[in-house]
Amino acid sequence: MSKLRIRKGDTVLVITGKDRGVQGKVIDVYPEADKLIVEGVNRIKKHTKVGQDARGAKSGGIITTEAPIHISNVMLVDPEDGKATRVGFTREKVEKRRADGSTYEAERSVRISRRTGKEI
Repeated sequence: MSKLRIRKGDTVLVITGKDRGVQGKVIDVYPEADKLIVEGVNRIKKHTKVGQDARGAKSGGIITTEAPIHISNVMLVDPEDGKATRVGFTREKVEKRRADGSTYEAERSVRISRRTGKEI
C-alpha cells in the first residue's frame, strides 16, 4: 500500500483507459485498495432488485453509477494552470498554540505541484 497523494475534493485528469482525457472531481478515496471514484468517470450500469421502502415507493431497476479506478490512472490537476502535474511534499514551519495559551514552532507537511512549485 503506497502513500496516497490525491484526496477527496481534488480535481484529477484521467491519463489512461476508456475515459482518457476527462477531468473530474474525486468523490471518494479507498486507500487500502489504491482506488478512487471520480465524478463522471468509469460509469457502469448496476442492476438492482425492485423493492418497496417503508412509504410504498418503488426502488430498483438499472442505475448508472461511477465505479472505482486505480490511482495510477489519474494525475492531479494544478489549480494554477489547469494542467496535470505530479505531486511533491515539502515541510513548512508553523506556529502552534497550546491549551494554556503558550505558542511553539512545529512543522507540517504540505502538498506542492512539481510543475509550478506552488502549494496545492
